[in-house]
Amino acid sequence: MQADEKLHCQSPGCSIQVSRIMRPDDANIAGNVHGGTILKMIEEAGIIISTRHCNRQNKERCVAVLARVERTDFLSPMSIGDVAHVSAEITYTSKHSVEVQVNVMAENILTGAKRLTNRATLWYVALSLENVDKVVEIPSVQYANPEQQEEGRKRYEAQKLDRIETKQRSEDIILPAINVEPYTVGYSQSSLIHLVGPSDCALHKFVQGGVTMKLMDEVAGIVAARHCKTNIVTASVDAINFHQKIQKGSVMTVSGRMTFTSNKSMEIEVFVDVDHVMESPKGKAPAVTAFFTYVSLDKEGKALPIPMLKIETEDEKRRFEEGRNRYLLTKAKRMAQMQKSQ
Repeated sequence: MQADEKLHCQSPGCSIQVSRIMRPDDANIAGNVHGGTILKMIEEAGIIISTRHCNRQNKERCVAVLARVERTDFLSPMSIGDVAHVSAEITYTSKHSVEVQVNVMAENILTGAKRLTNRATLWYVALSLENVDKVVEIPSVQYANPEQQEEGRKRYEAQKLDRIETKQRSEDIILPAINVEPYTVGYSQSSLIHLVGPSDCALHKFVQGGVTMKLMDEVAGIVAARHCKTNIVTASVDAINFHQKIQKGSVMTVSGRMTFTSNKSMEIEVFVDVDHVMESPKGKAPAVTAFFTYVSLDKEGKALPIPMLKIETEDEKRRFEEGRNRYLLTKAKRMAQMQKSQ
């Protein structure tokens, strides 16, 4: 089944829907679709609608490039045979940024039942096709009222501030672990090296954000599976920040390590370093950062207890406490939302 795309024009911006059936190569051995597959589809819908919008009024041809993905929750696992319906809509534009909000529905084509699996917010900037270092201005959209525009502006300022803060991350590297015990950070840590080829890129010579996110989810999934040795699925992804472009021919090193475990979830820090081997002698530079949260499931899809992470160093203790704080903050926000909806 080929991907099906529909275009709708609504206020404040146009919206599209992309649909595709989930195949065995989209899923793990238990039949659950990889979170990275969903993230890649979300970003593909986002790049289509934002690139179209940016070229409607601009005389200078440009392509939208992913700059940030806000926290994304995986509300329900998707399975082989489900049809994923990915709907994207432009909800805010600044001078150089465009916000795209995406919903993902899973359809059981045997029964017709549908369920919401994901909500995501993505931010793009537009780069000139003739000069990829030039950021092109974004055409504005029409808002239903001033309040809608003001809410969008607040979201824009918040994500801009967070991107600046996360860009200051330390130059962490994952060193090979020797003679490690089960359930330690070193036991499950993993790295993947990927050479960026033409199939990873779209209209320019830079890797698509969805490709990077899929690789990040693969590494995080390996870390989680090594720790639990059970079926694992992506539960959520913290904000993903793209700090620099990754061009064709570059070597990406995607690294992941366990930072925190609760009774039913585990947090994995994933960071991407890029080595522009053809262009720069400077070596690796940080490109993308994020935290992935996974849960472990039994054959009936019920959550299993997570083995406690064994802490061995002061750095691991610090990262564990930081992860605990993120976990408690997310839990408090979820409870507040539940109380508000009652």
